Amino acid sequence: MSDEILTHSDQPALWTGRYYNEGVDSQVFDKLKEECGVFGVFNHTEASALAYFGLHALQHRGEESSGICTTDGEQFYVHRGMGLVKEVFDNDKILSLKGSTAIGHVRYSTAGASKLQNAQPLVFRFRGGDLAIATNGNLVNADELRRELEEAGSIFQTTSDTEVLIHLIARSKHHDPRLAVKEALQRVVGGFAFLILINDTLFVAQDSNGLRPLMIGTLDGGYVFASETCAFETVGAAYMRDVQPGELLIFDKDGMTEDRFAEMTRRSLCAMEFIYFSRPDSDVDNINLHMARKRMGMRLAMESFVDADVVTGVPDSSISAAIGFAEQTGIPYEIGLIKNRYTGRTFIQPSQELRERGVKMKLSAVRKVVEGKRVVMIDDSIVRGTTSLRIVNMLREAGAKEVHVRISSPPYMNPCFYGIDTPSREELIASSKTVEEIRQAIQADSLHFLSKQGLIEAIGRSAGEYNRGMCLGCFDNDYPTPVEDAEQAGCGC
Repeated sequence: MSDEILTHSDQPALWTGRYYNEGVDSQVFDKLKEECGVFGVFNHTEASALAYFGLHALQHRGEESSGICTTDGEQFYVHRGMGLVKEVFDNDKILSLKGSTAIGHVRYSTAGASKLQNAQPLVFRFRGGDLAIATNGNLVNADELRRELEEAGSIFQTTSDTEVLIHLIARSKHHDPRLAVKEALQRVVGGFAFLILINDTLFVAQDSNGLRPLMIGTLDGGYVFASETCAFETVGAAYMRDVQPGELLIFDKDGMTEDRFAEMTRRSLCAMEFIYFSRPDSDVDNINLHMARKRMGMRLAMESFVDADVVTGVPDSSISAAIGFAEQTGIPYEIGLIKNRYTGRTFIQPSQELRERGVKMKLSAVRKVVEGKRVVMIDDSIVRGTTSLRIVNMLREAGAKEVHVRISSPPYMNPCFYGIDTPSREELIASSKTVEEIRQAIQADSLHFLSKQGLIEAIGRSAGEYNRGMCLGCFDNDYPTPVEDAEQAGCGC
């Protein structure tokens, strides 16, 4: 089939790819995109299989590409591909990845093209041997460092920010990999979680603000590392602790060495991990995400009660908040919206009318639940407002008498610079409209956002740190590092 887009009218199509729903998530569902996910194994005989299962548990963090690199202490074995983990790997490929140490990656790109060359782990050979790297996050000074490195003679093989760190390590005058890695980490600024494999040594590092989550677990005398604890549950590992901001952990034949490349500046774990990104069965900083989201819904109910007949949540990330809202108000919780998880790829080119109604490929209202009812619709965020408008209209078409929208986070007004795919500031509806103007735009009967203080208290992290140790820059424009241009926002991995 030709790559040319087939349309049945002169109107623009919602989908602009080779198949009907290639753009369904980004163009129909106006949601923030998960960043990326990393998973690592040290000193386990089934490292590649564990990495596969760990990445499968982190699939929600990136569905574009995946990859695993292993080492047996003598050489690297690597396989990467475009698509889901189950599409990229099979049993034979897993068996071909030999060794007891592995690093893996699932990717959603927001900086760097969607090409195999940018799929991670990135693997290179340099004067010090073999080097592989897997990253979650974004380097806000990557462009500046890339220009500096290119002027010094470096030739980049990818458009990924992550390659910047590889060149910094390779160009270091230190022959000791530990010193070279530490020196390179001291040059980069942003939010990141790195798994770096140099020959038979594994380096684990988190940025000095702790913006991106990274945890350590233990399994059968070895160690595992993951962006979320749900991956530990999948492989049967025991949670040990979170990697600390500015920490550098080194794993080699002598075991684990704890070091630092920087002192913690201002602890600023991304609040969107609690609101949306992480799976509800994951724990972040010993806080369960499902329970935190329930508390957000309960606090939202206290701040914005409305008399209604039924509460429903937009699946999947808003279900927990909807349950909390219902429990607090006593209004029954019902499954009023159903998500279709099996849309898959289809090369059918439908009529323009079907394209315009394409949101129903992935989401539909339960008429018997909402018909004739005053409905409270809970969602975790409003980005451009297009999804909220579609869902409100969908509920009305299904017979809802009133639709009251409640959002379990403050208005999303500012772009992220640390690894979340966000539109430009101009495209964020809350950056230019009041709450009442947003309500009118999405055609809801009422609209209310959770307050910033309500969010902080509902999450429940320990007091004593600024914003209780979270980054809320997308809500309050207060970023923990210097940033320059909203158009640079995105995920550098």
